[in-house]
Amino acid sequence: MTDNLLASFGKWLAAVAVLVIFPGPSSAQTIGGPAKALTLEDAVNYALEHYPDVRASLEQVNAARAGVTLARTQYLPSLTGVYQDSRATQNQVDGIWLPTPLNPAVEGPVGQYSGQSFWASQIAALFSWEPFDFGLRRSIVGQATSAEKKSTADLAVTRLQVANAVGNYFLAVLAAQQAVVAAQANVERWQVVNKSVHTLVDNGLRAGADASRADAQLALARVQFYKAQQGEQTALATLAALMGAAGSDIKLESGRLLELPAAESLPIMAPSEHPMARDLMAAVLQEQAREKVLSKTDFPKFYLQAEGFARGSEIPNGASIIGNLNGLLPGHANWLVGVTITFPNLFDFRALKAQKEISKATENSRQALYDKTIQDLTGQAQTALARLKTSRLLAGQTPVELAAARAAEIQSRARYEASLATIVEVADAEGLLVQAETDDALARLNVWRSLFALAYAQGDLQPFLDVLR
Repeated sequence: MTDNLLASFGKWLAAVAVLVIFPGPSSAQTIGGPAKALTLEDAVNYALEHYPDVRASLEQVNAARAGVTLARTQYLPSLTGVYQDSRATQNQVDGIWLPTPLNPAVEGPVGQYSGQSFWASQIAALFSWEPFDFGLRRSIVGQATSAEKKSTADLAVTRLQVANAVGNYFLAVLAAQQAVVAAQANVERWQVVNKSVHTLVDNGLRAGADASRADAQLALARVQFYKAQQGEQTALATLAALMGAAGSDIKLESGRLLELPAAESLPIMAPSEHPMARDLMAAVLQEQAREKVLSKTDFPKFYLQAEGFARGSEIPNGASIIGNLNGLLPGHANWLVGVTITFPNLFDFRALKAQKEISKATENSRQALYDKTIQDLTGQAQTALARLKTSRLLAGQTPVELAAARAAEIQSRARYEASLATIVEVADAEGLLVQAETDDALARLNVWRSLFALAYAQGDLQPFLDVLR
């Protein structure tokens, strides 16, 4: 009894030791991914929520939006305050000096030279407000707003590119899966043919070379099947990475993508509405906003200012000390109200002119890129339309190809078993059938791919998703 208890206790200790030394996978180590089979729309939506590029672009929009708020704060007045206690000597020297940030201010009459130090204090508050600025602040806010619109346009482009990449690889995975199905069917047929050929050869009805040829064809079919599986797994791994779920296993639901789409085309959209075109136009408007700011920077600035201040000193003024607690607290106060006008550096006009020329040249360059993009998008949409028409024509012919290939395969096997055909004819018929099966499976999928390419060329995937639903 005691031995059994000791043995059980020993096993329990060993189990605990294993758990401590080799812990199971933690939640931080496990790569989470979608828990259900994904449709194309599910995969796109998942990527738009999780892919890092989209999140980075979204944060840039948030930063630009905060920049607009920051620019609007320039309309607010400023109110600054200061309090200071000091102990220093007071020796003044006659003279007038150019301003420098290193010379401290010395107040009071010039007295006899002395190294004796004293306490002094001051407290002050300055209110400053710019009642008008010839439109400069409005231009700065406009520039910040244009930056926000540019960031929003960048986000739209990023979302479109991510959705396009995910959609293309989703369709590529489905194409790879259809290739796997066709390759597997080819292996199964060659297994039947191989068994039949070996039976004929064993009975002396066919030459031994036919058995070797059948073995080679079966091995080739298996090689093609394994390669098709490799292509499927590679496409799935790439799709998972593009969705922001790299390393996780995902499953796809084809939905209606293996059928012909009901729509012949998609609604035509103007190239100027494409996110890429809108992004470049936002860049043009952003540069125009910068030019407007530069045009307002060479005006004088008007400030309405008011200041209240108090000072104290340990040095006697007559019979009393100017200040309280031996000058540690201010004792005499003053106030001041006035208007201040500052003028820009008159020698900056050449630099400002150069900045305006640079900004104008940049605007013209971005306008040219916008015009080029409009041309490219128009061409891409026309190319996608042509491919869509061709893919529909091909999808109408592949069923005919498949039916004929199946009939030819059945006939060639029957002729071979009747000693009216060679193994070469059977191999040709089997190769033609697997090609026809692949073509037919991909033909309908290629119509969807062409339709998807058209949606991307027009810059809006929603009409495609509406057709898919």
